[in-house]
Amino acid sequence: MASFHYSDMLLILTVFSISVAVFLHRVRRLPITNWPFLGMTPDLLLNIHHIHDFATHILKLSDGTFMFKGPWFANIDMLTTCDPTNIHYMLSKNFHNYPKGPRFRNIFDLFGDGIFNSDHELWEIHRKTTMSLLKQPEFHSLLETNIKNKLEKGLLPLLNFVSSHHQETDLQEIFQRFTFDAICVLLLDYDPESLSIDLPFIPWEKAFTDAEEALLWRHILPEKVWKLQKRLGLGKEKKLSEAWKVFDEFIYKCLHLKDENKEEQKSGLLSSLMRGFEGQGGTSGDSRKFIKDTLLNLMIAGRDTTRTALSWFFYLLAQNPRVEKNIRDEIKKHLGGRKWDSLGVKELGDVSSRRFIRSIKAISASCIRAQISFHSGRASKRSCC
Repeated sequence: MASFHYSDMLLILTVFSISVAVFLHRVRRLPITNWPFLGMTPDLLLNIHHIHDFATHILKLSDGTFMFKGPWFANIDMLTTCDPTNIHYMLSKNFHNYPKGPRFRNIFDLFGDGIFNSDHELWEIHRKTTMSLLKQPEFHSLLETNIKNKLEKGLLPLLNFVSSHHQETDLQEIFQRFTFDAICVLLLDYDPESLSIDLPFIPWEKAFTDAEEALLWRHILPEKVWKLQKRLGLGKEKKLSEAWKVFDEFIYKCLHLKDENKEEQKSGLLSSLMRGFEGQGGTSGDSRKFIKDTLLNLMIAGRDTTRTALSWFFYLLAQNPRVEKNIRDEIKKHLGGRKWDSLGVKELGDVSSRRFIRSIKAISASCIRAQISFHSGRASKRSCC
């Protein structure tokens, strides 16, 4: 009996020692510490100047999944993963087991009944209706035409002006205005013309930035704090309330103009969305508000993802002059001496699908090993090589 007890204790001690050794090794190899009360915030702030590289490094050392712990008083504990298996499980295999829930809707109340805020039946309505419209050939043709027009009349004239006057400019802001104008034309049949040489102040465009900053702070501050700010009209919550009013005024105005010209303009994505969601009132029962929420969600999706991708692409391109030269050479080769603006949308599409696009993929492969594509609740792993 004593012998059995001794061996049992020895086994427990061995397992415990190994566990402690593994834990200490893992702690030492991670350049981030979970401090009492403060969590991992100090290391995060020290590396904020290269946060994306820092986060990528942490995920590599953590085998693709990492639990970030914030200060005890905040609301920013986050499980972060780039593991394709985890993402496939959440977005495809067991998608319905991961609803956003009431807490998510509480933080993102600005999105209303849009697809970002929806679960279950309402999400299915959004997915089926929106995706059916986005798969139509007319949508792709409209998208290509709008982008080409905005390039010719907005982006290139601005870049030519900046270049000829040797001015420094914020390329991310330019892409932000470019995508904002493009998504407004596509969804609302209205061009706010924020992308012009004088870079005018556009309340609707500025409202997006104010709203997103406020929503970010809702993840940092305790819920009681930001709700008190909202009630008293203070800080970021005040800006969010103002942005909310601007969104409502802007989108409802565009819907009103569309109603006035309904007989003249029966085509376009806005008309298709209004027909597709006819009779839907969401949780409020207000069909007009439901359309407004839907448009706002799609505007945010189209604006932020594209401008971020463009900004990062050209940043990486500037860091890789050899790749830039390869892209330039292959464009010239396939254009055969013709200027790009003399080509139609279909011809440009044919050019962009040729071999030089591999150079673009090579840039992304330098910092991203796998790309996760999320399409209507389905995830797939794609190689970037």
